[in-house]
Order: sequence, then structure tokens, then C-alpha cells
Amino acid sequence: MSTLETIERLAERGGADTLQEAVEALQEIEHYSWVGIYLVDGDDLVLGPWRGPQATEHVRIPVGQGVCGAAAASGETEIVDDVNADPRYLACFASTRSEIVVPIAHDGRVVGEIDIDSDRPAAFGDEDRELLERVAVLLGPFCH
Repeated sequence: MSTLETIERLAERGGADTLQEAVEALQEIEHYSWVGIYLVDGDDLVLGPWRGPQATEHVRIPVGQGVCGAAAASGETEIVDDVNADPRYLACFASTRSEIVVPIAHDGRVVGEIDIDSDRPAAFGDEDRELLERVAVLLGPFCH
């Protein structure tokens, strides 16, 4: 079963653990080294479920700050091929080389986002964007 099929089934079933289980399913993708979901809380993004080798110090990020905050403010997916070359990047792990952030919208507003780091440079392409944007649609109702 593909990652998307797994998350479609999770969303159909619903429940309190849907976001955590979706993070765990995404973490199975080989080049995803850290996967987290941030939830919008007022003017901030607050870290929700995550999976990776260690926790991030960035558990609360103002909307508009960093790559995560930019994606939340614009409602557009952000792909950073080289985090060391992007001044917006909020460093979490020395091993991170690239990042993708996909906003999660529900009822016409951004309610959260999927944040994924990779230890590989330029790890994220159109296939990742398409998968994660579809996952974001499925997870929208669970981001509250």
C-alpha cells in the first residue's frame, strides 16, 4: 500500500490519533529524516505530532517567521533545496540539508502545515509536493 493510500485510510477512519499516524506513515519515506505537523494557534504555529531522531527546539513559530512561517502566511508550499543558502531557515538539526513545508487548509484558511526535513540536498521534487499537498487536504479536518 502506498503512503497516500495509508493516509487516505487513516482519514476515512478518523480519530484522535490521525495526525500522529499520518506523521508515522510519512516518516517511512526514505529521504524524509524529520516529519512534523505544526498547528495554527492565533498568530503562531505550534508543534503537534512529529517523528524523527530528535525533537526540534522550534515548538512555537510566529506566522511569517522562517520557512514554516512563510508557508503559513502565504498558504503556498515552500521547497528549500539548500537550507544553508536560505536566510529564512530556522536551524533545527546540523544534518538537515533541505526542507519542504506544505500548508494545511480547512474551511478556506490555513490551520496547520506539514514540515519535512531531509539530510539530502535538493531532496524534494514535484512528486513530494504532489503527495504532500494531497495529504494536506486529507488532514485539514483533523487540524483543530
